Amino acid sequence: MTAEKKFPEGFLWGGATAANQCEGAWDVDGKGPSVIDALTCSRDFSERFAGVGDYYPSHEGIDFYHHYKEDIALFAEMGFKIYRLSIAWTRIFPQGDESEPNEAGLAFYDNVFAEMAKYGIEPLVTISHFEMPQYLVDHYGGWRNRKLIGFFERYATTLFERYQGKVNYWLTFNEINMATFLPQISIGSKAEAGESQEEIMYQALHHQFVASALATKAARAIDPENRIGCMIAYAPVYPLSAKPEDVWAAQRKEEEKLFFSDVHARGYYPPSKLAYFATKGINVTFEQGDEEILAAHKVDFISFSYYASSAASFAQSGVPGEGNALMGEKNPYLAESEWGWQVDPLGLRVALNTFHSRYQLPLMVVENGLGAVDEIVDGKIHDGYRISYLRDHVKAMRDAIVLDGVELIAYTSWGCIDLVSAGTGEMAKRYGYIHVDRNNDGSGSFDRLKKDSFHWYKKVIESNGSDLE
Repeated sequence: MTAEKKFPEGFLWGGATAANQCEGAWDVDGKGPSVIDALTCSRDFSERFAGVGDYYPSHEGIDFYHHYKEDIALFAEMGFKIYRLSIAWTRIFPQGDESEPNEAGLAFYDNVFAEMAKYGIEPLVTISHFEMPQYLVDHYGGWRNRKLIGFFERYATTLFERYQGKVNYWLTFNEINMATFLPQISIGSKAEAGESQEEIMYQALHHQFVASALATKAARAIDPENRIGCMIAYAPVYPLSAKPEDVWAAQRKEEEKLFFSDVHARGYYPPSKLAYFATKGINVTFEQGDEEILAAHKVDFISFSYYASSAASFAQSGVPGEGNALMGEKNPYLAESEWGWQVDPLGLRVALNTFHSRYQLPLMVVENGLGAVDEIVDGKIHDGYRISYLRDHVKAMRDAIVLDGVELIAYTSWGCIDLVSAGTGEMAKRYGYIHVDRNNDGSGSFDRLKKDSFHWYKKVIESNGSDLE
């Protein structure tokens, strides 16, 4: 009997954003500054930390703070079953170390969740999405300081208690493995003279692992209906050739990425990582009870972002890939987006099978999409290039479910409404089904406009993924 090519009943279709890229209102109603608030607009990400430029796009974002009712209504019109959003830590605890939360910040999200409930949209909430309070960096040194575990646990517990019955799906840290590439916004920690940056990074990550496990413990204690997952930035690594050395290089890079999901899903550090620490002389301090905490409070599901695959060679003889920090070397068999990201729908199926075979846990694809420059012609945006990209990736998910037996429960495509790029601070790099009249220089009316992809995705959701044309 041939299996039907369709998504399971109850599949959660939706979209994803992050507070620091869409909310704006960066200093409104008691909100404190976050690490992202200090970054300017630049095509060169490294320049943003050097103070190049004088425009801070996240300060206004797309003004979701004042447009959330309009935006959620548009999501509902598309048929969203789930909407992934993040809570800005600095709206709740402006400095991060306070004993009492900011009521105005909590009330804002009460209103957002009420609006979502009106349309029957399930929230998927990221607790920390590159929104660490700047105060914790300046006064505590970021996540290298173990005190941040307690601050995060208080913050997460406050959310679980306040939004009990309103939110049941949670993610602790967005793309936790990006600390290896972007420590400024992920861990807020740097090495001092004579220290090893790699050792500082892994110590900070250990503190995040423990904080994530303690948040998982708190979520279940407060509401047994809560489901909590990790979030990994993932790009499968292909060997650049069939040379055994290249296969080995690709396997090692895969293990580096899967280390992060291993700790969350298996509850311990894999032997390969412990061996790496010993070889490199890296000392990560575990306090008494840490191993037991990690083992006792594993995640309920794995979520990940997928935009492209990567390639690796032992001699690093290939052309470096462009795009985000996971790209590795260019694969000569793949086309590229205008930002240099290689397009590989089959890689998403590879990723889903990798996670499912390794952990046998439910999966969510919580970021996936195509960043492109959109042109308005006669008041419309014909983004067939975006539809083509998304169609091929939805087909890959369907094949993973139907043909491979993968348990995929949700898909929230990235930037369902245009927002500020995390990588460059631009508005010109657009992902959304909904255009926002906002430009790189800060000009624009904030008016919303439906693209062709809006109507396409509405049809996909209505048909539960069976109509992709």
